[in-house]
Amino acid sequence: MTITVIPATTPPSTGIAVVGNLTDIGGSANQQFFDDGTNGDQTPGDNIYSYLAVIPGDITGGFRNVTATVSDAQGRTVNLNQVLTINAPLPDDDPLLFGNPSNATADIANENNYLMLKPQYSLSYNRSKATPNWVAWRVDTTWLGDAPRQDDFRPDTALPVGWYRVESADYTGSGYDRGHMCPSGDRTRSIPDNSATFLMTNMVPQLPANNQGPWEQFESYTRTLANQGNEIYVISGVHGNAGTIAQGRIVIPLVTWKVVLILPNGTNDLSRVNKGTRAFGIIVPNQPPLNQSTPWRNFRVTVDAVEILTGYDFFSKIPKGTQEIIERRRDRE
Repeated sequence: MTITVIPATTPPSTGIAVVGNLTDIGGSANQQFFDDGTNGDQTPGDNIYSYLAVIPGDITGGFRNVTATVSDAQGRTVNLNQVLTINAPLPDDDPLLFGNPSNATADIANENNYLMLKPQYSLSYNRSKATPNWVAWRVDTTWLGDAPRQDDFRPDTALPVGWYRVESADYTGSGYDRGHMCPSGDRTRSIPDNSATFLMTNMVPQLPANNQGPWEQFESYTRTLANQGNEIYVISGVHGNAGTIAQGRIVIPLVTWKVVLILPNGTNDLSRVNKGTRAFGIIVPNQPPLNQSTPWRNFRVTVDAVEILTGYDFFSKIPKGTQEIIERRRDRE
């Protein structure tokens, strides 16, 4: 956060101080801002006062107010207010309630398993592949409405500074679709929700026969389940390397996969999972030959099978005995 200060001249300002109230984002009520090249400040002595704030990992999404006061030794003050938007899961709608499958973290040093939390979905980003490792979201009828498809594919500016930000044009002429992980159709409650699914961090190079065939069929099936009174926790991702597009920047996956856990609508979801809870996965080839009309059920597997493929641990917060039963069960519905 930065505040640009224009010192007074009559008489000249001395002893300038900038203090912010960061309690709404988990910080101090009297946080000093700096103009000495530390604490996030870029250039000492340029009258741009800065503070690099870390948002606690357990803070919920929404709007937060940050206020600040600028003062000088001559007794002059200026009060400032800024509204920040915290991109984090909404209360009671955390798609990682049952566990973080790869133990992704929001540490920029963890660049190939980098956790990004958004109101609409959460993801683990892989800088070296320029795709997500996985994307997690929850769908029920509260997420479904009549907002139109936005088609506003664009770079994700939430990526750390200096990381390549994939452009929509990077897929042009590649022979691969900009394949959504969290689908547009699962986020139609509002235009901002739908627009969020078109960030390129939610995309992978997907074979058209996959994306427009069994993949889309399965997306529609999970929305049918939601409309029947269920809530579905979905984690979707990629595996393998079949080459690259965009001058080598973006890796083409060999397969795409999903795991789902299905519960009747309710509250206290973690405590409601039992040995009869329905959970399964799909693994779909992302290379030819693939018939677009092949039913999605032909690619159905156990959750265990997706864990073996990826090395991830799904639903790790569910008690071990229950987790083992639902993950090895073959789905027949």
